[in-house]
Amino acid sequence: MDNTVEIRWHGRGGQGAKTAALLFGEAAMSLGKNIQAFPEYGPERMGAPVASFNRISSQPINLHCSITNPSLVVVLDPTLMGKVDVTDGIPKGGAIIVNTMMKPAEIKKQLGVAELKVFTVDASGISKETIGREIPNTPMLGALAKVSGLLDYDMMIKDMEKKLSEKFKNKPEIVKGNLEAIKRAYNEVHGE
Repeated sequence: MDNTVEIRWHGRGGQGAKTAALLFGEAAMSLGKNIQAFPEYGPERMGAPVASFNRISSQPINLHCSITNPSLVVVLDPTLMGKVDVTDGIPKGGAIIVNTMMKPAEIKKQLGVAELKVFTVDASGISKETIGREIPNTPMLGALAKVSGLLDYDMMIKDMEKKLSEKFKNKPEIVKGNLEAIKRAYNEVHGE
Protein backbone atom coordinates (compact mmCIF):
# COMPACT_ATOMS: atom_id res chain seq x y z
CA MET A 1 0.00 0.00 0.00
CA ASP A 2 2.94 2.37 -0.62
CA ASN A 3 0.92 4.63 -2.91
CA THR A 4 -1.92 5.12 -0.42
CA VAL A 5 -2.32 8.65 0.89
CA GLU A 6 -3.94 8.98 4.30
CA ILE A 7 -5.59 12.24 5.35
CA ARG A 8 -7.00 13.33 8.71
CA TRP A 9 -9.47 16.21 9.04
CA HIS A 10 -9.88 18.10 12.34
CA GLY A 11 -12.90 20.27 12.99
CA ARG A 12 -15.78 20.88 15.32
CA GLY A 13 -19.24 19.38 15.01
CA GLY A 14 -21.16 21.41 12.44
CA GLN A 15 -18.13 22.71 10.50
CA GLY A 16 -18.34 20.02 7.85
CA ALA A 17 -15.25 17.85 8.47
CA LYS A 18 -17.25 14.70 7.74
CA THR A 19 -18.84 16.22 4.63
CA ALA A 20 -15.49 17.48 3.34
CA ALA A 21 -13.87 14.05 3.74
CA LEU A 22 -16.79 12.46 1.90
CA LEU A 23 -16.71 15.04 -0.92
CA PHE A 24 -12.94 14.74 -1.34
CA GLY A 25 -13.23 10.95 -1.39
CA GLU A 26 -16.06 11.03 -3.93
CA ALA A 27 -14.09 13.42 -6.14
CA ALA A 28 -11.10 11.08 -6.03
CA MET A 29 -13.34 8.10 -6.79
CA SER A 30 -14.85 9.85 -9.80
CA LEU A 31 -11.29 10.25 -11.11
CA GLY A 32 -10.70 6.50 -10.88
CA LYS A 33 -9.04 6.33 -7.46
CA ASN A 34 -9.88 3.82 -4.75
CA ILE A 35 -11.05 5.61 -1.62
CA GLN A 36 -12.19 5.36 1.95
CA ALA A 37 -13.88 8.26 3.71
CA PHE A 38 -15.10 7.92 7.27
CA PRO A 39 -15.65 9.94 10.45
CA GLU A 40 -14.53 9.03 13.94
CA TYR A 41 -16.65 10.39 16.71
CA GLY A 42 -18.84 9.42 19.61
CA PRO A 43 -21.85 11.25 20.96
CA GLU A 44 -20.43 14.68 20.09
CA ARG A 45 -22.58 17.70 19.72
CA MET A 46 -22.33 20.91 17.77
CA GLY A 47 -18.96 22.53 18.48
CA ALA A 48 -17.24 19.44 19.93
CA PRO A 49 -13.95 18.30 18.34
CA VAL A 50 -14.39 15.72 15.57
CA ALA A 51 -12.09 13.97 13.13
CA SER A 52 -12.72 12.47 9.70
CA PHE A 53 -10.42 10.51 7.45
CA ASN A 54 -9.60 9.63 3.84
CA ARG A 55 -7.53 6.92 2.26
CA ILE A 56 -6.86 7.40 -1.43
CA SER A 57 -4.96 4.98 -3.65
CA SER A 58 -4.61 3.87 -7.25
CA GLN A 59 -4.66 0.28 -5.92
CA PRO A 60 -7.47 -1.50 -4.04
CA ILE A 61 -7.50 -0.61 -0.34
CA ASN A 62 -7.76 -3.68 1.86
CA LEU A 63 -6.90 -1.93 5.10
CA HIS A 64 -9.91 -1.33 7.37
CA CYS A 65 -8.70 0.39 10.51
CA SER A 66 -8.25 3.88 11.86
CA ILE A 67 -5.59 6.16 10.45
CA THR A 68 -2.74 6.80 12.88
CA ASN A 69 -0.02 8.21 10.60
CA PRO A 70 -1.64 10.55 8.07
CA SER A 71 0.64 12.16 5.53
CA LEU A 72 -1.76 15.12 5.33
CA VAL A 73 -3.79 16.82 8.07
CA VAL A 74 -6.46 19.46 7.45
CA VAL A 75 -7.46 21.73 10.36
CA LEU A 76 -10.81 23.45 9.82
CA ASP A 77 -10.78 25.22 13.20
CA PRO A 78 -7.47 26.69 14.40
CA THR A 79 -8.79 26.95 17.97
CA LEU A 80 -8.34 23.17 18.17
CA MET A 81 -4.56 23.59 18.10
CA GLY A 82 -3.41 23.29 21.68
CA LYS A 83 -6.58 21.41 22.67
CA VAL A 84 -6.11 18.52 20.25
CA ASP A 85 -2.72 17.31 19.04
CA VAL A 86 -3.36 17.99 15.35
CA THR A 87 0.21 16.91 14.51
CA ASP A 88 -0.09 13.49 16.17
CA GLY A 89 1.33 10.74 13.98
CA ILE A 90 2.28 12.90 10.99
CA PRO A 91 5.56 11.46 9.66
CA LYS A 92 8.57 13.65 8.88
CA GLY A 93 7.91 15.38 5.55
CA GLY A 94 4.14 15.23 6.05
CA ALA A 95 1.96 18.30 5.67
CA ILE A 96 -0.63 20.20 7.65
CA ILE A 97 -3.10 22.72 6.21
CA VAL A 98 -4.65 25.18 8.66
CA ASN A 99 -7.62 27.49 8.21
CA THR A 100 -6.11 30.73 9.52
CA MET A 101 -5.00 34.20 8.52
CA MET A 102 -1.61 33.48 10.10
CA LYS A 103 1.46 32.83 7.95
CA PRO A 104 2.75 29.25 7.61
CA ALA A 105 5.95 30.18 9.51
CA GLU A 106 3.86 31.37 12.48
CA ILE A 107 1.90 28.11 12.58
CA LYS A 108 5.10 26.08 12.19
CA LYS A 109 6.57 27.89 15.20
CA GLN A 110 3.35 27.64 17.23
CA LEU A 111 3.12 23.88 16.66
CA GLY A 112 6.87 23.29 16.93
CA VAL A 113 7.00 21.24 13.73
CA ALA A 114 10.17 22.13 11.85
CA GLU A 115 10.10 18.79 10.01
CA LEU A 116 6.59 19.23 8.58
CA LYS A 117 5.34 21.26 5.63
CA VAL A 118 2.81 23.84 6.80
CA PHE A 119 0.20 25.52 4.63
CA THR A 120 -2.37 28.16 5.57
CA VAL A 121 -5.43 29.64 3.92
CA ASP A 122 -8.15 31.93 5.28
CA ALA A 123 -10.97 29.47 4.55
CA SER A 124 -13.29 31.15 7.05
CA GLY A 125 -12.86 34.54 5.37
CA ILE A 126 -13.25 33.02 1.91
CA SER A 127 -16.45 31.22 2.92
CA LYS A 128 -17.95 34.39 4.41
CA GLU A 129 -17.28 36.26 1.18
CA THR A 130 -18.36 33.54 -1.27
CA ILE A 131 -21.01 31.51 0.59
CA GLY A 132 -22.26 34.20 2.95
CA ARG A 133 -21.46 32.34 6.17
CA GLU A 134 -18.51 30.81 7.95
CA ILE A 135 -18.35 27.23 6.75
CA PRO A 136 -14.68 26.44 6.00
CA ASN A 137 -15.03 22.90 4.68
CA THR A 138 -15.45 23.60 0.95
CA PRO A 139 -12.62 26.14 0.75
CA MET A 140 -10.39 23.63 2.54
CA LEU A 141 -11.19 21.13 -0.23
CA GLY A 142 -9.57 23.50 -2.69
CA ALA A 143 -6.53 23.97 -0.47
CA LEU A 144 -6.17 20.21 0.00
CA ALA A 145 -6.46 19.60 -3.74
CA LYS A 146 -3.64 22.10 -4.38
CA VAL A 147 -1.34 20.87 -1.61
CA SER A 148 -1.86 17.15 -2.22
CA GLY A 149 -1.84 17.15 -6.01
CA LEU A 150 -4.09 14.08 -5.80
CA LEU A 151 -6.85 15.42 -8.03
CA ASP A 152 -6.86 17.02 -11.45
CA TYR A 153 -8.13 20.55 -10.72
CA ASP A 154 -10.50 20.94 -13.70
CA MET A 155 -11.97 17.48 -13.27
CA MET A 156 -12.42 18.08 -9.53
CA ILE A 157 -14.27 21.36 -10.17
CA LYS A 158 -16.59 19.64 -12.68
CA ASP A 159 -17.25 16.82 -10.22
CA MET A 160 -17.93 19.23 -7.35
CA GLU A 161 -20.27 21.28 -9.54
CA LYS A 162 -22.21 18.13 -10.45
CA LYS A 163 -22.48 16.93 -6.84
CA LEU A 164 -23.37 20.34 -5.43
CA SER A 165 -25.94 20.92 -8.20
CA GLU A 166 -27.62 17.63 -7.31
CA LYS A 167 -27.65 18.45 -3.60
CA PHE A 168 -28.79 22.08 -4.03
CA LYS A 169 -31.07 21.74 -7.09
CA ASN A 170 -33.09 24.85 -6.35
CA LYS A 171 -30.27 26.95 -4.89
CA PRO A 172 -27.82 27.84 -7.67
CA GLU A 173 -26.33 30.61 -5.52
CA ILE A 174 -25.10 27.99 -3.01
CA VAL A 175 -23.50 25.97 -5.80
CA LYS A 176 -21.85 29.08 -7.25
CA GLY A 177 -20.62 30.27 -3.84
CA ASN A 178 -19.13 26.90 -2.90
CA LEU A 179 -17.37 26.51 -6.25
CA GLU A 180 -15.93 30.01 -5.92
CA ALA A 181 -14.76 29.14 -2.38
CA ILE A 182 -12.97 26.02 -3.63
CA LYS A 183 -11.30 27.93 -6.47
CA ARG A 184 -10.19 30.81 -4.27
CA ALA A 185 -8.70 28.56 -1.58
CA TYR A 186 -6.90 26.55 -4.28
CA ASN A 187 -5.28 29.77 -5.48
CA GLU A 188 -4.78 31.44 -2.09
CA VAL A 189 -3.21 28.62 -0.03
CA HIS A 190 0.37 29.45 1.03
CA GLY A 191 3.03 27.09 2.25
CA GLU A 192 6.43 26.83 3.87
